[in-house]
Amino acid sequence: MEHFDAVDLKTIYLRQRLLVFIAKEVIESYNVKLKRDGDDLYFEDKKLSVCIACKGVTSTKIHLGINVKSKGVEHVKIIGLEDLGIKNVDEVMVVFKAYLTRVGTGPMDNELSAEETEQKGWAEFGTVTGRPRRAAEFDFELAQRAIMLSSATQLAITKLDVRFPECAGVKSFSDLSDEAKSFIKNIEDKLQVRVMLIGTGPLVDDIIDIRFD
Repeated sequence: MEHFDAVDLKTIYLRQRLLVFIAKEVIESYNVKLKRDGDDLYFEDKKLSVCIACKGVTSTKIHLGINVKSKGVEHVKIIGLEDLGIKNVDEVMVVFKAYLTRVGTGPMDNELSAEETEQKGWAEFGTVTGRPRRAAEFDFELAQRAIMLSSATQLAITKLDVRFPECAGVKSFSDLSDEAKSFIKNIEDKLQVRVMLIGTGPLVDDIIDIRFD
């Protein structure tokens, strides 16, 4: 969920909390009792979802991820929708940014320096700490694991206009630059999942929907 109105951090947190409450209500309609800890949902002691908020230069974003399956995860107690008997999920779309960002320590392959991040226009800040986000190139290995864990059937790529400024506001795949087209094609070839939605700007209609393009 992305917002383009200028709001303070308190408002972002309230919106984040509301989104989690809505997700909890929808899942519990399947006769499943969940508990909320912060902005994450649990079934008993197993984690079902994760939710984070971040603030960029032009917008704020709230990311909510819900596990579809629990296969392939070790050392962490998680549960997926299928484990809870919720199996009427035909399509699963995983959303990736056109580049990688994160706040905090930990491994990050091909991490860019702060200067490189600024030069590329990829600078972002965490909404909780206000710290600059670390940035790196698109991580195919990490993306492949996310696809495996989520049983993804289609992909969405956001911030293509940040990576390729000449594509800002483009609404048809055919109008993308050759470099941007190659970037999308490379993702599909390496991950073996179709990219169906492409974000090309901060406005609600700055999007390429391949299903209707």
